[in-house]
Amino acid sequence: MAITRTTLLRLLLPVLLLAGLAPTAAATWAEPLVEAVPYPSPPEIGAPSHILVDMHSGDRLAGRKPETAWEPASLAKLMTAYVVFDELRAGHIDLEDQVTVSENAWRAEGSRMFLEVGTEVSIGKLLQGMIVQSGNDAAVALAEHVAGDEETFAQLMNQYASRLGMGNTHYTNATGMPDEAMRTTAKDTALLARAIIEDFPEFYGTYYSQRSFEYNGITQRNRNNLLWRDETVDGLKTGYTSAAGYNLVTSAERDGMRLISVVLGTASDDARAQQSLQLLNYGFRFFETHRLYSVDEQLTEARVWKGATDSVALGVPDALYVTIPRQEYDNLSASVHADSEIEAPVSEGEALGTLTVELADTTIHEEPLVALDSVEAGGLWRRTVDRLLLRLQ
Repeated sequence: MAITRTTLLRLLLPVLLLAGLAPTAAATWAEPLVEAVPYPSPPEIGAPSHILVDMHSGDRLAGRKPETAWEPASLAKLMTAYVVFDELRAGHIDLEDQVTVSENAWRAEGSRMFLEVGTEVSIGKLLQGMIVQSGNDAAVALAEHVAGDEETFAQLMNQYASRLGMGNTHYTNATGMPDEAMRTTAKDTALLARAIIEDFPEFYGTYYSQRSFEYNGITQRNRNNLLWRDETVDGLKTGYTSAAGYNLVTSAERDGMRLISVVLGTASDDARAQQSLQLLNYGFRFFETHRLYSVDEQLTEARVWKGATDSVALGVPDALYVTIPRQEYDNLSASVHADSEIEAPVSEGEALGTLTVELADTTIHEEPLVALDSVEAGGLWRRTVDRLLLRLQ
């Protein structure tokens, strides 16, 4: 009996969920800034749940109840897009692949791309219809093409949410149509937005800043009004249901600093745009972000005992960014501390010390120092000599 792609995915999903899918997000993502020096308080906005995060450092610059469970509405399509982007990156599908529109996709309620049953539409156009026009029919068509049916696709969405560290998010469909089991948070949504921008910059740049899209003779505007109000805004997504209110996740970049704002439950289309802009303007006005160190940049060297070599270079595992109040860069300082008595073998990436960053004598960030290379165990003579030297210390 032939095994369909849908059946295969259903069989493999339990295995995939157990196969190395630990959260990849940093544990400190979207935590409040350490207040080393005074800075102005964020604006009071009406959104009952919201957050403003620096994308590179992960620091939270503003927020109210960012971990409160909320109905995502069409913000769920951010994860639908993420899954499709990953399938494209893996080569499982192609932008030019033709998708036959099912009756189920055609019947999708809510906002629509206006697909017709039985027509063939490319994945590229379906992505435009889903992202620019927020088409539920396009989202269902994509889900069915990738996973066979929407239920199986929702399992994939939750798998990706777990891997990204979105611990308070659960999806039951690809569109964001109301379901009492569907939930997310402002913090998780900001994390997903960062993942889209960082992991798929080519797709982010292509689709999320597109202001309108025409399909089937119908032109529809992107619902993100900030694309017209602020030239530094280049995405991401709106969402609305009567229960969720008006939601908006937005990203903007000014002078190399990129911020992500999420507002949930605002009272109107204009309110979500205005409140998002207030948050963005606050962040850009009062803070600045600096990349202190690059990945694989050597920060210090540590003594290695009993090794084929007697030292190892140490650095940070990822590029290190910090966000600080403006005009405070000269008050930054950093210190490194390598572990004592490091013995071979040493594995590349092994944590062997700590980097501490201070602002005005207050610790604002700590990062492990890791080995930039491996060090094999030395020969018998080296091990014997170093053992004696260690005893004499």
